[in-house]
Amino acid sequence: MPVLNSNINPASLAAHKQLSYEQLLAAWLSSAGWEVLIPALDHGKKTDLVIADDDHYYRIQVKSIESSDESCYVENKWKGVKIDFVVYFSRTAEWGYIAPAFSDSKRRLNHPSNVRFHQHPKHFLKAFSKI
Repeated sequence: MPVLNSNINPASLAAHKQLSYEQLLAAWLSSAGWEVLIPALDHGKKTDLVIADDDHYYRIQVKSIESSDESCYVENKWKGVKIDFVVYFSRTAEWGYIAPAFSDSKRRLNHPSNVRFHQHPKHFLKAFSKI
């Protein structure tokens, strides 16, 4: 069994886990022909990815949650910032939700305006095409 040479600070570990979901989503979208732009910094703009086709640009925020409860509440962490979608990934289950940005302070994850997907590129892209 390999021995780890260092301990990862819990805040750094959380950031790395979040970044992996952003990279996963970028790979799924680029495989479907979207141009995927990754901002060098997203502080203040709350934009993790910008995707484009020939005519449109969309700003996407990526979030992961430690819940397998699809009726849990998620907080609006982008008030006053223009984004188009928030993509939520469950860390404890094999599903996620695509949510159009909302103005409420919090909302149920399984809100009727959100689209559920199984964490697989084919399923995600099918769900994304419904938005």
